[in-house]
Amino acid sequence: MRSALLLILVFYYAAYGQDKTPWNGKKCAVVLTYDDALNVHLDNVIPTLDSLNLKGTFYISGYFPGCRNRLADWKRAAQSGHELANHTLFHPCTGKIPGRDWVNPDYDLSNYTMQRLLDELRMNNVLLESLDGKKTRTFAYPCGDTKIGNESYIDKIKNDFVSARGVKSEMVKINNVNLFDVPAFGINGESGEELIALVKKAMQQNALLVFLFHGVGGEHGLNVSLPAHRELLQFLKKLEPEIWIASFQDVTGYAKKYNESK
Repeated sequence: MRSALLLILVFYYAAYGQDKTPWNGKKCAVVLTYDDALNVHLDNVIPTLDSLNLKGTFYISGYFPGCRNRLADWKRAAQSGHELANHTLFHPCTGKIPGRDWVNPDYDLSNYTMQRLLDELRMNNVLLESLDGKKTRTFAYPCGDTKIGNESYIDKIKNDFVSARGVKSEMVKINNVNLFDVPAFGINGESGEELIALVKKAMQQNALLVFLFHGVGGEHGLNVSLPAHRELLQFLKKLEPEIWIASFQDVTGYAKKYNESK
């Protein structure tokens, strides 16, 4: 009896504790996310991704010029397999904290009602559906803010989205993914070598790594150079047999099913 129990424990550990390829049969998962619907995403990022047959997730605020002036281009991006995801209609952030002088008072999350926020989120979903025809959507919290005053809106959006990205610079294993606070590494000025080092760490840890880009070759104060970005993508493509590079929705959906099956 005791030996049978030990055998069961050994098999259980082998199956669950030592899974070295948990991410769709690969060592780790990498998600490339890009915020704010910038022109450089259409002009610099998507052509490079397409040339390597890689897919990105683009968190779009519908009111931003890079969205409303280039709707046809975003529609083509969706047709190429890139994920169009929700980043609110007007990108409201909490302005009443140090370092947020740049927040427009009209779009200060501190001044919002919960209903106004939810209405704007849902309207942005309607806009995105008009571009890609999809009803299932993921979300990213603008500035990482999840509260209006002291009230969190995380639980209130769970019927509108399947998962949401936060801003913590962490990697998580597949059995530790919080679907509505998935961490991401905000990138600003890192070299290609530094970006690749993050990927290598994710491979060693069999973890999920989400990159959070804004500017790529300019257009935003948070920026990565074109050569550094290209170096990262070329590295990912080279190691694609070992790294799962997919959209935020695909990766978080897989993690959910994986954990439900266990």
